[in-house]
Amino acid sequence: MSGLLIEGVAPGSIAAEFELRAGDRLLAVNGHALRDIIDYSYYTSSEENLLLEIARQDGEEWELEVERETGEPLGLTFAPPTPANCRNNCVFCFVHQLPKGLRRPLYVKDEDYRLSFLNGNYVTLANITSVELNRIAEQRLSPLYISVHATDPFLREQLLGTSGIPPILEQIKALAAARITLHTQVVLCPGINDGPQLERTVSDLAALYPAVRSLAIVPLGLTRHRRNLPRLDAIDGEYAAKFVSEWGPRSRTLRKSLGEPFLFLADEFYLKAGLPFPPLREYGDLPQIENGVGMVPLFLREAATTERTARAIGDFRVTVTTGVSSYPFVGAFLEKLGRKTGLDIVPVAVENRLFGESVTVSGLVAGNDIVAALSGVEVGRALLVPDVMLKEGEGVFLDDVTLAELGTRLGCRVETFDCTPQGLHRLLKSLK
Repeated sequence: MSGLLIEGVAPGSIAAEFELRAGDRLLAVNGHALRDIIDYSYYTSSEENLLLEIARQDGEEWELEVERETGEPLGLTFAPPTPANCRNNCVFCFVHQLPKGLRRPLYVKDEDYRLSFLNGNYVTLANITSVELNRIAEQRLSPLYISVHATDPFLREQLLGTSGIPPILEQIKALAAARITLHTQVVLCPGINDGPQLERTVSDLAALYPAVRSLAIVPLGLTRHRRNLPRLDAIDGEYAAKFVSEWGPRSRTLRKSLGEPFLFLADEFYLKAGLPFPPLREYGDLPQIENGVGMVPLFLREAATTERTARAIGDFRVTVTTGVSSYPFVGAFLEKLGRKTGLDIVPVAVENRLFGESVTVSGLVAGNDIVAALSGVEVGRALLVPDVMLKEGEGVFLDDVTLAELGTRLGCRVETFDCTPQGLHRLLKSLK
């Protein structure tokens, strides 16, 4: 159906005064048919007088003339866009390496510029149309997050597993001309898009600064369920150490020449290499933090602040789950926090059995992994789980194990916390 389905109406809002209800549809604003919530935001953002075309649940159609203060919200909420499917066949695609039996949405490959603008999702632009590019320019959908992987056209097609796609540099230059800010990434595949190819990619993108505002290099992820797919080499500690020693200095050189941080190496390189992180100031305003860049340095700074301000809480024991890669610095923080609070805080590095031992990040730990790690273990007053392990707002792990089920199977109290030093400290204080 056309228009946007109204999911909610805020009490006391303009929409409530006009007696709009969930289940009605907003068809158009000032004569502009609405395709999605971006259109809604765009056409209602600046006009004081609005003409709304509404289709009621009973089939009746209304035209509502709205007079409001500039920017005053109407009080309507809508469902997010249904993601456009990705038609690429990337050689390193994580979805292709998932085991059977997980939640159905986990197998959806999205490639949607709207979700890039709304949520910071990375897109390749390989599937985008000229109409969509024109819309991005017209509505100033900025910033966008672009998976480049390589600027060499032939290599990029190889990496994306597709052919006949537009050259990425031409697309980026067109978006730059429309004053769209871009954050970019390279998923690094050893022996394929590293070496001279990476040098070319970094040089090409840096030449487009400041339209291209940042570039993150992140390691590919390989699971034990990779079957009948192109052979790829994992990034181990030796490779990571050599990579950081080469590209860390280049990142600093670029920062000096461009005037601000531009090239970022994912935290995982430093963790695998066992090397110290750059100072937090070298991450700028953390433009790539959702991409796993700067999370650990930020955690370490916040941990130091929490340790300084913590006071005695009690003398009980709790157990905290973490991923294998984060265990060293999380464990060090918990030891210091335990001394300040008087608590016995026991960190447990949970081995990833669902995806395989090469997957070590906390965000991919499954409920059954935790059960396997802690069966028969006395966890103390509570088992504490960082919210990064759970589906947002639902309390469910990747393998559909719920927090309640986890507590039942382990026979203990389970609590979740905001995955920051302050978030853990707040929870500990509430357990008195």
